[in-house]
Amino acid sequence: MKRIYTAISMPLALLCANHVSGQSERPNIIYIMSDDHAAQAISAYGGILSKIMSTPNIDRIGREGIRMDHCCVTNSISAPSRGCILTGQYSQMNGVYTLNDGLLPEQDNFAKELQHGGYQTAIVGKWHLKYEPTGFDYYNVMPGQGRYDNPVLISAEDRKGQTCPFDRTKATVYEGHSTDVITDQVLGWLDRRDHEKPFMVMCHFKAPHRSWEYAPRFETLYDDVVIPEPDNILDTYEGKAEYARIQTLSLENMTEKDMKCKLPENLSRDEFRHWAYQRYMKQYLRCIAGIDENVGRILEYLDANGLAENTIVVYTSDQGFFLGEHGWFDKRYMLEESLRMPLLVRYPKEIKAGTTNGSIVINADFAPTLLDYAGIERPEYMQGESFRTILRNGKAPGNWRDAMYYRYWMNGDFHHHTVANYGIRTERYVLTFYYGRALGKTGTKELDYTPDWELYDLKKDPAQMHNIYHEKGNEQLIRKLKMKLLELKRQYGDTDEKYPEMQEIEARYFW
Repeated sequence: MKRIYTAISMPLALLCANHVSGQSERPNIIYIMSDDHAAQAISAYGGILSKIMSTPNIDRIGREGIRMDHCCVTNSISAPSRGCILTGQYSQMNGVYTLNDGLLPEQDNFAKELQHGGYQTAIVGKWHLKYEPTGFDYYNVMPGQGRYDNPVLISAEDRKGQTCPFDRTKATVYEGHSTDVITDQVLGWLDRRDHEKPFMVMCHFKAPHRSWEYAPRFETLYDDVVIPEPDNILDTYEGKAEYARIQTLSLENMTEKDMKCKLPENLSRDEFRHWAYQRYMKQYLRCIAGIDENVGRILEYLDANGLAENTIVVYTSDQGFFLGEHGWFDKRYMLEESLRMPLLVRYPKEIKAGTTNGSIVINADFAPTLLDYAGIERPEYMQGESFRTILRNGKAPGNWRDAMYYRYWMNGDFHHHTVANYGIRTERYVLTFYYGRALGKTGTKELDYTPDWELYDLKKDPAQMHNIYHEKGNEQLIRKLKMKLLELKRQYGDTDEKYPEMQEIEARYFW
């Protein structure tokens, strides 16, 4: 693959480097990503939780930069999203379909592009992509899901001489809570880095992933607080597709490990949901408090070392997350709380402070956008688009996407019994096809499931409680959305041609 770098050491090249926007030096990049941090648990996004909690340091990134309100994940589950962010590709292109897949070391990714373009690169924290990270001058990452307390981190030094699978590497134990430890390692690397090169570091927190284990200093936080509940916490799924009744990601499926206590007996479904929600959310928000505190440490480091002005700071999560909406926790479905990722970006040299934007961007756009800032041409293998123009101008160009494509592949997963699905989200509508087939993907199983559809009007029904797919009068709208859906499937190379079963299903149920 040919790579083009517009910011190199030759003076003539620097004069011609139009991707650098006239800057004398390329920006540093700090990419901060938490695991399962819902936008509705960031006070900058408002909502019911902002009445009782705040994230001042995360909010600062948006206050001094931009808050993106419709950033969408392409496959709402951790490993596939991380693979997409690194490669700028959908799952069907990079091979990371499910939690059981990994990113092969030989796979192209944006960290490699930055390396070749003269950047020093690092990643610290949760990796979750099975194989050894490549494209990074330094890595120190968790095996598998990692652990909250006294985490194990694997570095290249730890890996030396070991031939076992990467996640089984005998590595270093670090004392403390994982959120604090990861930040310590990031700041340590920033001190040790080559100060003559621009840098990109990915800081990946494990928190607030299930089972929501917070640092001891937050033990009493929210003790005397009643956490506001979403209006649809008692959703009975009337009118929804069959997936809603067979899933096990409802609050009543919480375990003693989740709740860290013996579960109460003789409660009705609704009573248990109310009880579990309060306990779950207090644990979750305590994890968030630790993240926000450590984001503050990173921002303070940039200020103290004169790096803030020329450093792009990104805060996001690997997908959205249900916080009691529809009575659920977790993610995986194409409903708003699962689909929408938080995204806050600060870059004082170019992004106007206090900007908000509602353009549809996707996680496949992250890589080309950061490469754009680095003065590096987007490689042909990337499917995302740079949204630098949106960040700079606060509005999308006229040719920006009017819809995004989504596909979740992990049918019948052991823990949640979720149904494979794909669909399209426009500014106003969400159309989802729950096809419910494993297609031989790792970590999947077949379910006895009849394919069905959902359609939501986000303008009239933002909580997605009323499936209008089967209502009379929507035939033209549905046909238009399905045509756009097929267009996007073709655009992203996801035609299902190699799955005869899908050909049969689509022939029978699509139209």
